[in-house]
Amino acid sequence: MLSGRDREREAVAALVDEAWAGRGGALVVLGQPGVGKSALLTDAVARADGMTVLRTSGVESESPLAFAALQRLLRPVVDERVPHLPQPQARALRAAFGEVDDGPGDRFLVFLAALSVLADAGQHRPVLAVVDDAHWLDDASAAALLFVARRLQVERVALVFAARDADVRTFDSGDLPRLWLGGIGADAAGELLGTRAGVSVPADVRDALLASTGGNPLALVELAEALTPEQLSGRARLPARLPVTEGVERAFLDRYRRLPEQARTVLLVAAADDSGRARVVQRAAASLGAGEDALVAAERSGLLRTGDAAVDLRHPLVRSAVYGAVTSTERRRAHRALAAVLTGPEEADRRAWHLAASTEEPDEAVVAELDAAAERARARGGLEAAAAAWERAAELSPAGDAQAGRLYAAARSAWLAAQPDRARALVDAAAAQARDPLLRADVLRLRARIEWNTGSLHTGQRMVLEAAAEVAPHDHQRAREMAMFAVALAAFGARSGSAVDPTALVPAPVPGAPLRARCFSDLLHGLDAAVRGDWRTATGPLAEAFALAGHLAEEDQDLLPNLGIAAVYLGDDALIRRYHEQLLTRARSTGAVLMALYSLARLGFAELTSGRWTTARAAAAEALALAGQSGHRGLAALPTAWLALLAALRGDETVDQHLADAEQICAEHPLGILAEVVPDVLRWARGLRDAADPAGALHQLEQIRHPITRRLAAGDRIEAAVRAGRPELARAWVAEVAAFAEATDSVWARAVAEHGLGLLGDGAEAERHFERALAAHATTERPPDRARTQLAYGAFLRRSRRRVDARPHLRAALETFEDLGARRWADRARQELRASGETTRRRDVSTVVDLTPQEVQVARLVRQGLSNRDAAAQLYVSPRTVDFHLRNVFAKLGVSSRTELAAHPLD
Repeated sequence: MLSGRDREREAVAALVDEAWAGRGGALVVLGQPGVGKSALLTDAVARADGMTVLRTSGVESESPLAFAALQRLLRPVVDERVPHLPQPQARALRAAFGEVDDGPGDRFLVFLAALSVLADAGQHRPVLAVVDDAHWLDDASAAALLFVARRLQVERVALVFAARDADVRTFDSGDLPRLWLGGIGADAAGELLGTRAGVSVPADVRDALLASTGGNPLALVELAEALTPEQLSGRARLPARLPVTEGVERAFLDRYRRLPEQARTVLLVAAADDSGRARVVQRAAASLGAGEDALVAAERSGLLRTGDAAVDLRHPLVRSAVYGAVTSTERRRAHRALAAVLTGPEEADRRAWHLAASTEEPDEAVVAELDAAAERARARGGLEAAAAAWERAAELSPAGDAQAGRLYAAARSAWLAAQPDRARALVDAAAAQARDPLLRADVLRLRARIEWNTGSLHTGQRMVLEAAAEVAPHDHQRAREMAMFAVALAAFGARSGSAVDPTALVPAPVPGAPLRARCFSDLLHGLDAAVRGDWRTATGPLAEAFALAGHLAEEDQDLLPNLGIAAVYLGDDALIRRYHEQLLTRARSTGAVLMALYSLARLGFAELTSGRWTTARAAAAEALALAGQSGHRGLAALPTAWLALLAALRGDETVDQHLADAEQICAEHPLGILAEVVPDVLRWARGLRDAADPAGALHQLEQIRHPITRRLAAGDRIEAAVRAGRPELARAWVAEVAAFAEATDSVWARAVAEHGLGLLGDGAEAERHFERALAAHATTERPPDRARTQLAYGAFLRRSRRRVDARPHLRAALETFEDLGARRWADRARQELRASGETTRRRDVSTVVDLTPQEVQVARLVRQGLSNRDAAAQLYVSPRTVDFHLRNVFAKLGVSSRTELAAHPLD
């Protein structure tokens, strides 16, 4: 029975009760060592009647072993549940646990499989999963369990973590609910001391001990065992310096040092061990001369426990105290002994790390074991573990390309694991060692990629240009691809000032060259001309690149994003959607969360202009969630900016909150390639928000600088300039978009230019331009632009006393705005209709606008014919979550079957 923890027990009990009711969740218990976190978890387990209880804990020496803690947690249920998983998830989970060698997979498939296993287990009986010492979890297990913790809202699963607060290594639980454990109070301390000491402890002694320990229960227990009954009962004075004044760890260390040498050897081996198996510890200790008697002495000390073929140190502080108290030579001997007894293939990773800990000098055999461990970790999705293994292998490799290659592999894994600072340090070290020109090119390309995503866009472009020039004599395709990246960066505003001409580095591919090389070359030259504003030169190569891309593999992760950049720069909505939906489909089918995030965020460039605002909002919201869950918080900037813009377009009150969120992200995280576009989108949103103040709106819109966003917001900018009484500025902007339209034969741009000329004109001239704009709109898929022209033309006709002619245009505009949920413009159209003499009333428009973003995503996938289980896999949630959202979709849309849903428009 816990003493003095009623509030904390109630918090855990409430979480468990919610899990019974199908409203799962997670809780993180934080506190100093010895404060009672483990005792609180044990109490929760003892009270979990009728539940499936799963337990695991972090182990300091186990932290390089990918998914080790997750495997222990799921072990009791995984064999029964895995056969029910979708094949990709089942394969990924078995590979993560070392049961199959299935090649490299995406770690998020493992995360999703863990969620599916727990959710499926919860269908049978509610699940209580407890994770102790979470600060020592291996990185892959921590990432997986945090992923799961954020997706339990409709599951019968309660997940409780316990972790040290403000320690050397912390558990970054993000936005999960937290419960801080402090010291216990006087009454509970007195009860604990009396129980341990077996004597009555007077209040003055209790208070002195309480003050000395801060109410730390473990420290109180240690004092109760260290002090004499006379001291505890008050019959003898307390010592001037209590044994715990140096900390509880000191008390453990003193006890350790009083043991015989061989018993200390057993404890050292147990502290160095990461298997927790008694047989492993006994055999390794025996090889160092510590036999059965030494094990008995170690157990009698109370510092070590054995049972059920397992060995366990009394407290994590015992491990750190013992391991830190010996010499480096003694530690290496212990690790060497452990490596020698870990001989099976299933022990290969542990053996590799013990061998690595047993040597300080370059050793080819140990490096080979670490290389293999790194490859296995990468294949399982344990990117952090792979990075750690390759980094250690590099330390034990001779200087030069051998060391550089392993540092590069470590950097690449760290980058993919959302550890940019670590990746930057590793790749810098690799660059200093690399001599082989091809290896050096790959190293420098990764270094540039990290820079343009997390540092300076301009510096990143200079890096990749210089690397391309360096490798050009050795490998034309590497140089061509890197030059293409540099031009793509220029398309987003990179201005490095480098003298390297990306188009002149290597000759164009010869006839008959691989299609991929030709496609990259056309992209390079076409986009370079576009960035320079030479659209007449640009359109031919870009069209050829788009045509060649249709014959290439859809999953090309380097080519497709750059094709998408070209489509965005050109303003081709259909191509933007095609390339990013190809990327998204591939990402969903493979569980590649980062690529899904990339694609979802960039779909906004097409969905907003196309009037697919419900889809755009759902995609942005999903991208925002994935950015937080993947650790790439800076990538949340663009989707948050889209949400702000959508709110402004619809006249939604949430616009200010989205703007504030986006501004905070921009202030705290580098935006890399989006450093100019995101602020422009936010200016666009503020300009729309401030439309009632024409001068204020124009002030925001006039600051938009990037060509992509200037073209996206062209209609709003021109209209704001006209309303603010700045016709000369409006004419300049009209000329800008008209020149783009003429050079690219872009119909939407021609429609915007004609719309602007209509706003600026009078009489027959204005009417002619509005009619031309509507004719152009009729061949495009941009309903918002068309409705804006219909509204402007209808208002012009109404002011010209042609009220009957105005009404069809105004009615059509009103209908579109109501369908879009664009309340501000709908109100303007309604006012114009009333002024024209037509009475209007609000229509019952589609309830799709009322769907939450996740409900929209569920509906879209179900409409495609996916089962709940398959839809869940693509959305990184459980089937039960999909079922929950689908029931809400049916209720909101008034449909009762998947067939009816398939016939219901979502935009």
